[in-house]
Amino acid sequence: MKTKRLLSMGPPGAGKGTQAANIVEAYGVCHISTGDMFRSAIKNGTAMGKLAQSYMEKGELVPDSVTVGIVKERLALDDCKNQGFLLDGFPRNLDQAHALDTILAELNYNLDAVIDVSVENEILINRIIGRRICRNCGATYHIEFNKPKTEGVCDSCGGELYVRKDDTRETAENRLSVYSSQTQPLLDFYKGRGLLVSINGDQAVEKVFADIKNQLGE
Repeated sequence: MKTKRLLSMGPPGAGKGTQAANIVEAYGVCHISTGDMFRSAIKNGTAMGKLAQSYMEKGELVPDSVTVGIVKERLALDDCKNQGFLLDGFPRNLDQAHALDTILAELNYNLDAVIDVSVENEILINRIIGRRICRNCGATYHIEFNKPKTEGVCDSCGGELYVRKDDTRETAENRLSVYSSQTQPLLDFYKGRGLLVSINGDQAVEKVFADIKNQLGE
């Protein structure tokens, strides 16, 4: 199987995380999220990790230049070279997309596809506001799609299920609006380069992944 080098995109509630796990298992690629990269760089004391930590300790946003440096450090490691990767959470804007182009060119990599799992906003909102989280073990349920056996009680540990503060309709609508405004230029950018793979996320999980595999091939 040819090594895959992929980007993963999709709005909150689209099931992007579930599909990322499926892709990693099926294709053997490294799953690289922005958060994982930062934690690893800081833990390992890399030059960029130390620089990022200096901003975070002051409560400041880490600038793009540092984020880009951490991405470059991570993609240059042997596991990405040998296994390929699924990059999740980067790029978040066009400047970062252009910076990623530079990184990939320096590493002599080509992107194979940008996977966008899309779902209509109203469906996403219903998914988000229907979520219930176990206060004890963190297990996730949904009042429509994944109901607990007893309402309000976790199947696994018997803990209380609650609604996260950011799982309200108002917050969900705002998150989706921000995502759309930030992401649409990126989708247009990658579509113009023939890399965008649009996947209908409003299907059974298995069907969504079957569509992804069909688009990516072997």
